[in-house]
Amino acid sequence: MAIFLHEIYTSCWFFLPVIAIITFHFLLRNFLALFFNWNYDSCSATTPPSPPSLPKLPVIGNLHQLGTLTHQTLQSFAQTYGPLMLLHFGKVPVLVVSNTEAAREVLKTQDHVFCNRPHRKMFDILWYGSRDVASAPYGHHWTQTRSICVFHLLNSKMIQSFGAVREEEISIMMEKIRQCCLSMMHVNLTHLFSTVTNDIVCRAALGRRYSGEGGTKLREPLKEMAKTERVAKQLDEFLDEVVEEHVSCWPKRGNDVDSERRNDFIDVLLWIKKTKASGFHIDRTTIKVLILDILSGGVETTSSTLGWIMTELLRHPIVMQKLQGEVRNVVGDRTHITEDDLSSMQYLKAVVKETVRLHPPIPLLLPRESNKDTTVMGYGIATRTQVIVNAWAIGRDGSYWEQPLEFKPERFLNSSIDVRGHDFELIPFGAGRRGCPGITFAMIEIELVLANLVHKFNWEVPNGIMGDQTLDITETEGSTIHRKFPLMAIASHMHEK
Repeated sequence: MAIFLHEIYTSCWFFLPVIAIITFHFLLRNFLALFFNWNYDSCSATTPPSPPSLPKLPVIGNLHQLGTLTHQTLQSFAQTYGPLMLLHFGKVPVLVVSNTEAAREVLKTQDHVFCNRPHRKMFDILWYGSRDVASAPYGHHWTQTRSICVFHLLNSKMIQSFGAVREEEISIMMEKIRQCCLSMMHVNLTHLFSTVTNDIVCRAALGRRYSGEGGTKLREPLKEMAKTERVAKQLDEFLDEVVEEHVSCWPKRGNDVDSERRNDFIDVLLWIKKTKASGFHIDRTTIKVLILDILSGGVETTSSTLGWIMTELLRHPIVMQKLQGEVRNVVGDRTHITEDDLSSMQYLKAVVKETVRLHPPIPLLLPRESNKDTTVMGYGIATRTQVIVNAWAIGRDGSYWEQPLEFKPERFLNSSIDVRGHDFELIPFGAGRRGCPGITFAMIEIELVLANLVHKFNWEVPNGIMGDQTLDITETEGSTIHRKFPLMAIASHMHEK
């Protein structure tokens, strides 16, 4: 035994260098691990966390959880996960904004970070390679095309010039209602609103109506925009025809074209093309894409809003009576309502605001995309994260609005909140650089139609199933939210009640 121990002791001297190297390696490895763990922890302490996220599946992410009415589903998620959520549509990170504070941060404070649009193949097909104001990437082209819209097409002077167009088309609508009264027929307000908004926008943009039989080339493609390839071809052919009609009628006076000739938006754009008035070269494609923007954005949203306004008035007869009293008091014995009268109709404006609070025409604003890493409300947001602002949820946020689900126009009577993108409690038309440039055009049209409806007629809900459907506020799915059922009502002349 002693000999055995002696041999072990002696042999250890041989292995001492090996043992020392192994020991040193072990100590060094553990020291480095401790150092880098400490360094990582110290760095992670200053790295902002990601926003709360829903559990997701491989490949599809959270797409399976969105439901048919996505704005409602996202609102329910926000009640659990908070006003800033990070979802994944496939592999794409998507930040969902659901309250006023977060919307102000994204659309105002960091508007320069979130001013881009995510690329969509569908936009490339329908809007000539995403060259329009709505879908174009942020940059020089977008800045120039938007400035053309703001300063040449949708400025206050141009909008006022279409006053006669609005009055004529609204008079036609009112005559149709009068005929329904005489025939004791129900009034299909959904159809009337679609027609009057389409005819006003088409006359402003294209120079004439496209609601009759001759309007099929325009109406049908706009209704089927999901079928992108075929629809894009049809719309392009239609717009080419319309532009060519305008070119053929252009006075042969070179560049000396006075303002009297510029009767519609295509005339204005052709004038800019000939005179280079904007300081920016535009071609026929630019003309077509801007006109398509106006047609696609100016009809559905306005007719949808009018439908929701009349729905809420029929559901709230006391509000209807109060509105009628104001309008009839302002107009007095006159039979004609002017656009100047609208400035005196404060309750009417409150009714419109309250309606778009509850029923924003586009509940999920068009998506944006971050152009660099940033921080929002303490959360880290990576470059190229898409951002969806839920305007529908913001308008119903109980932490800001008292009785948020109640239709109460009075809340706006002593309030400075407006819909033009400066007040983030109410952003039905968006805000910031990407806000809708056609707000003024749309609001005048909505207010004038509404004032005429309640001034000249009394309105009632039909009996039976039709009446139940009239009062039904179920929404349809889609980018623009309409009523599920057509809005049918009974109209009677003012003096009959």
